[in-house]
Amino acid sequence: MKITSNQAQVNASKEEVFHFLKDMNNIIHLLPQDNVSDFKSTDKECSFKVQGGVVISLVQTDLTEFSELKMKSGEKSPFPFNLTISLNDKGDATIGYIDFDGQVNMFLKMMVEKPLTNLFNYMSSKITSHFEEEK
Repeated sequence: MKITSNQAQVNASKEEVFHFLKDMNNIIHLLPQDNVSDFKSTDKECSFKVQGGVVISLVQTDLTEFSELKMKSGEKSPFPFNLTISLNDKGDATIGYIDFDGQVNMFLKMMVEKPLTNLFNYMSSKITSHFEEEK
């Protein structure tokens, strides 16, 4: 199952956005606080419980300086997946989006596709508002 989030335009340089996102402690700022609990993190991985009691864990696997952050599911996740955050210059701003590639069966896909799509779109919009609040 593949999901691509909406693109987000962030009024900050790729370097600023990249440095913010590569510290997994900052992921908490992008999550819907009313739907997430038990957030735990280090600079390289994080885990949290989403509504319904499912634990999602993310582990950084590869960083391409200022343009791409790759993560994979951690051992607590209910299914294997890869997550890529891509960043591109647009003048003084940065355009970013999330690509998700998960190995889920058809039954699970029906249950998780819409909530995950909503989550990734929420995270994309939240990164934009986070940098606007910082300025």
